[in-house]
Amino acid sequence: MQNGIGKMAWEGILTHPMSGRVMEKPRTIGKTVCSDLGLSYDECLQVISNCGPYIDRIKIAFGTSVIYSEEYLKAKIQAYKDAHIQVNPGGTCGEIAVYQGVFDKWLVHARELGFTTIEISDGTIQVDDKTRCECIEKVLKAGFECCTEVGKKMTDEQLAIQEAVRQVKRDLQYGVSTVTVESRGSAKGVGVYDKDGKIKVDDVEAYLDAGIDPTKLTWEAPMKDAQEFFIAYFGNNVNLANVRVGEVIALEGLRCGLRGDTLNRVVKGLAK
Repeated sequence: MQNGIGKMAWEGILTHPMSGRVMEKPRTIGKTVCSDLGLSYDECLQVISNCGPYIDRIKIAFGTSVIYSEEYLKAKIQAYKDAHIQVNPGGTCGEIAVYQGVFDKWLVHARELGFTTIEISDGTIQVDDKTRCECIEKVLKAGFECCTEVGKKMTDEQLAIQEAVRQVKRDLQYGVSTVTVESRGSAKGVGVYDKDGKIKVDDVEAYLDAGIDPTKLTWEAPMKDAQEFFIAYFGNNVNLANVRVGEVIALEGLRCGLRGDTLNRVVKGLAK
């Protein structure tokens, strides 16, 4: 049995052209992170049935968890947890809690609701280093996995790459498990993406030149071209987020060399 899904369809006949893909959960590298943008409970179960083994974490996106009834939200969270998928409220939800001055109460209730992971971000609000550090410490003390996100959501508020690098290094020193580099769902004019959605390679390299462990970074990559770039650059165990739930299997195919784009790199001897 592989990854809890029984015998693979082509077991003993075909293997993954790109070797080395970490398959067994819990993964510490090669994580795929998706956003639940408002799936119904039945759709949630369908996602789990179709691609649960390949999703490592689901975020209940933005502040949408505030809209659900407690009973319904708990049911969705439990379904994901039963499939060994970590669950966190969206970073915006935490930002609202900070903005409204109820972060401590919010954190307690996040545990009661069943969340396993908390994301700290300041994509919309302004948070100084001291406040961010205090929030991270509280999350870790409460027993959650803590991940953070660095970057601003508005195109006219983008951080200089030097500041983004500083913030990533700061968060990692606080002890978070991973830092996500913001891109939003558009991946245009935000983070390491230019206004046309092309990746600014120099910005990606700036994180590495600063000595940041690439396995501690998670890159938001909602589009196939970006997913292909990061897999080619870092290998098939790169951490990717903002992956659409309907494209998880397609992404896993890219990771394993089961699509022409990455199979071509194997054939040409370029795959990492």
